[in-house]
Amino acid sequence: MQKKRILVTGGAGFIGSHVVRLFVTTYPEYQIVNFDKLTYAGNLENLKDVEQAPNYSFFKGDIRNTEDLDRVFETYGITDVIHLAAESHVDRSISGPMEFVLTNVVGTVNLLNVARKFWGEEEGHRFHHVSTDEVYGSLDEDGLFSEKTPYDPRSPYSASKASSDHFVNAYFHTYGLPVVLSNCSNNYGSHHFPEKLIPLMIHNIQNRKPLPVYGTGDNIRDWLWVEDHAKAIDVIFHKGKSGEKYNIGGLNEWKNIDLVRFLCKLMDEKLGREAGESEKLITFVKDRSGHDKRYAIDADKLEMELGWKPSITFEEGLEKTVDWYLENQDWVEHITSGDYQDYYREQYQNR
Repeated sequence: MQKKRILVTGGAGFIGSHVVRLFVTTYPEYQIVNFDKLTYAGNLENLKDVEQAPNYSFFKGDIRNTEDLDRVFETYGITDVIHLAAESHVDRSISGPMEFVLTNVVGTVNLLNVARKFWGEEEGHRFHHVSTDEVYGSLDEDGLFSEKTPYDPRSPYSASKASSDHFVNAYFHTYGLPVVLSNCSNNYGSHHFPEKLIPLMIHNIQNRKPLPVYGTGDNIRDWLWVEDHAKAIDVIFHKGKSGEKYNIGGLNEWKNIDLVRFLCKLMDEKLGREAGESEKLITFVKDRSGHDKRYAIDADKLEMELGWKPSITFEEGLEKTVDWYLENQDWVEHITSGDYQDYYREQYQNR
């Protein structure tokens, strides 16, 4: 059997770094190639613990640049792709949608074309496209997103991801490219860039800064521990049926305001503060444009067909997350200061 040489795009990001770490440590017989542009959200410090592993390589490149993709496929003889590279922050998509179109749509099509070119009609390949539940739009109080839920994106970000999903499906039906798709709910855990809700709140609580909550805080999200997500990607990559999609959810629906209050309580206990002290920092701000009311995933297909389900409760995962941030202040400080962006130059360019 041909040795797998897996390209993980966006491997220096939040979810991507967890996927890279899991595959590097679980499958020493595979070669894992981390392909990342190292935008503001890409941080090679996320992978310091595996960067010396003999089955790990890093390639700095941009999925929008077909020459970069040709070169990495040629250099490493890429046999499989796990595609996570994307612009992912909704607020940024509202202020600058074209970056999301170019990366999430054009970049994905570039990657599909290069995979087709290098793999041809050979069997044994896999293209796993990782997407979001936001492509389905917004739910009312009842119901869950299933794999058959019609797409109804509400933000430039979710529209760009919906478009990329459609192109991946089209390449399966038109060209027979061996693809699988997964759509996940909101992730949380270690190494999360602090512009996102949970790491932002942890950082602001610790530093006694205001805790901005959109609108009334009644928007509901389903939270998925990032390490459980990485394990789900592992299962789908190896066992998923080509042309199929699988929803990945944490089965943890929380209102944003309840989540922030829980974090305040947990942080007060961890930091030895008076009960209720941090909750006074909550500040309600103008709601975000096109703010979806509720997301909730039906992950029954993934559990019934492939045997995956979440390993921990949200409360357990959130405590692990808080502990990680409190114990890794150097990482947090490098992010907030911008020093993390020097890591590539210091550790890779000077070798």
